Amino acid sequence: MTFQSEKALILAHYDALSRATPKTVADVLNRRVAEDWHWRGVYPFHERRGASEVAQTFWIPFLGAMSRVQRRQDIFFAGRNQIDGFTSTWVVSMGHLMALFDAPYLGIAPTRKIVMLRYAEFNRVEGGRIMETAFFCDLLHLMQQAGLQALPPQTGAHLVQPGPATHDGLLFDDRPEVQGEATLALINRMLGDIAANSNSKAGAKPRDATPQEELARCWHDDMIWWGPGGIGATYTADRYVEQHQRPFRTQLADRKFNGHLAKLAEGNYGGFFGWPNLTLNPTGGYMGLPGNGKSTADMRVVDIYRRDGEKLSENWIFIDVLHFLNMQGLDVLGRMAGMAPQPAQI
Repeated sequence: MTFQSEKALILAHYDALSRATPKTVADVLNRRVAEDWHWRGVYPFHERRGASEVAQTFWIPFLGAMSRVQRRQDIFFAGRNQIDGFTSTWVVSMGHLMALFDAPYLGIAPTRKIVMLRYAEFNRVEGGRIMETAFFCDLLHLMQQAGLQALPPQTGAHLVQPGPATHDGLLFDDRPEVQGEATLALINRMLGDIAANSNSKAGAKPRDATPQEELARCWHDDMIWWGPGGIGATYTADRYVEQHQRPFRTQLADRKFNGHLAKLAEGNYGGFFGWPNLTLNPTGGYMGLPGNGKSTADMRVVDIYRRDGEKLSENWIFIDVLHFLNMQGLDVLGRMAGMAPQPAQI
């Protein structure tokens, strides 16, 4: 199984975007995307159709605010999508869009300094065209780099996140199919462990005695969980439990899994996204915020994993936190617009 044509298309697409301007970006997109291209972006961009609409919604404002944009990829792989019976081919890219923040963006005042916008992108390629895209970026982390603390202090660490410890995440050459199958099987087994220990059903008894026992089935003890702005990153199984898993499982109730739209793997890397993956009820305390007292909210999530031997070692997570909070009545962008920078904690 080869993905060379699909990978080449996405790399050419990125190369062309690296030279695009606000005036040319719509034409650049149009060269390689389908006429009815379905683009999904985080809040406030949401779902768009076609090159012109995506350009107007995301790329023209972004390129108008950010100078000398440079895509710095840390992970790049392709594969067939398990969700549709391994029929469609997707190409995944993750890293940062580095730039000089020179003009206001989404109400955030410019710094005239380097900023690193975390991103993860899934592209479905068919017939030499990009048919579908999911583009997740970490706007909360961008705010933090601009000196805006939009949320109370969190349990994890907020920092510009590196790529894989092994520095082998750019799979420009195809990997043996058996490697991707092993990675995907491990990811699925890990997701099964989460389901087996879910406390979403009243009176349900977890399968494993402790969270550490659950994690030990599929994770190395020195695991790294590279979480999004609003939650933060954690290192080692014990700190992951303390700084992410326990708040997530105890401060979010009535968890409903909605499924994934794409799930794939190649070599030691794999991942998925959903739209939304989860629906939950914030009962109070999560991300330092009170319960909404009204209704549930959706989480759109990307997870990208690195397998090391028989277990998972690293996990990069993107959550559309602004959408999750907006569904609870908190407009973070509106609240932060025009605010003066505060001492950064990144």
